[in-house]
Amino acid sequence: MPGLSGPSDYSQEPSRHPCLHINAKEPFNAEPPRSALVSSYVTPVELFFKRNHGPIPLVDDIERYCVDINGLIESPKKLYFRDIRMLPKYNVTATLQCAGNRRTAMSITRKVKGVGWNVSAIGNAVWGGAKLADILELIGVPKLTSSTQSGGKHIEFVSIDKCEVENGGPYKASIPLSQATNPEADVLLAYEMNGEPLNRDHGYPLRVIVPGVIGARSVKWLDSINIIAEECQGFFMQKDYKMFPPSVDWGNISWNTRKPQMDFPVQSVICSLEDAQSIKPGKVRISGYAVSGGCRGIERVDVSIDGGKTWREATRFQKTGIPYIADGISNDKWAWVLFELTVDIPQSTEIIAKAVDSAANVQPEKVQDIWNLRGILNTSWHRVHVRIGHSNM
Repeated sequence: MPGLSGPSDYSQEPSRHPCLHINAKEPFNAEPPRSALVSSYVTPVELFFKRNHGPIPLVDDIERYCVDINGLIESPKKLYFRDIRMLPKYNVTATLQCAGNRRTAMSITRKVKGVGWNVSAIGNAVWGGAKLADILELIGVPKLTSSTQSGGKHIEFVSIDKCEVENGGPYKASIPLSQATNPEADVLLAYEMNGEPLNRDHGYPLRVIVPGVIGARSVKWLDSINIIAEECQGFFMQKDYKMFPPSVDWGNISWNTRKPQMDFPVQSVICSLEDAQSIKPGKVRISGYAVSGGCRGIERVDVSIDGGKTWREATRFQKTGIPYIADGISNDKWAWVLFELTVDIPQSTEIIAKAVDSAANVQPEKVQDIWNLRGILNTSWHRVHVRIGHSNM
């Protein structure tokens, strides 16, 4: 790709914030401390989790950089960066969550395969860019289209980076054409994050943002867009990020029996306390995040301070001074909700959080019931154990 290149080694990696917990060095995968996630509604760029599958691409010449749009359309087109920036710009506040968030806890139950993540493979940002529906309209694909005249039903996004599991080929993923051409789905070709140009870790100069689905579909360092008849056949669509039952292991797995994972289920995590933390007896503020995929709001967050015997409802909020109502018109519909509850804790105990979304979906109680060999979508009740002692808060 003119203007953009994917290195074959890790000698030119960008600098990263020293507080990040590194889960893998090459490729670089890291997450912030959980307490950082509830310090602000919008996650600072430097504290946003880093999820990579190869060396970070480099921009050689931004003036020459363009995206090829090909496939089952009448008029293939090259779109230069300046062309995309001339289209109407939209800002969409959306939470991205890695499908492997909380994988480490699932692995404790029974070993899984994949990069280990604690609870912070998630972040909320304001993404700025052009709507994919507007871009597709430029090449003759009308809005709210589910199939092109040539039989295209999916949009494939291809990156410039080099992935070992793709035998040195690029990362790629796809979404249905009906989603891509729906302006209400807010799929973006984004060039800004929190009001600034994307940095290298997060896809500079251009990435896809697909709100409400697992982060694996929001392809970074965009090289080309293909209109195709079937789902993308790349590794990360066909042999990864699929949800299997606990009975499936590496000896009996059949990848083609499951669809690629898209929406993420309802999730909540306590961020103000670490597990096994020592605290002083008395009033304790419990706070964290809750989120659900598919544009579903958060109806309720329940917190227990006695191991699940009794429950109290936490306060939910997004922006200061604006009441949060699940699926309310003033919400950021693709974004997480922060929750908070102050309670008296007189003795050592187990604190639990579980969320309910606007479709009445609730988190499963036990991780054993949703265990899967790839360790994705651990949305079981989040538990932290605290003991009364000298505070280290």
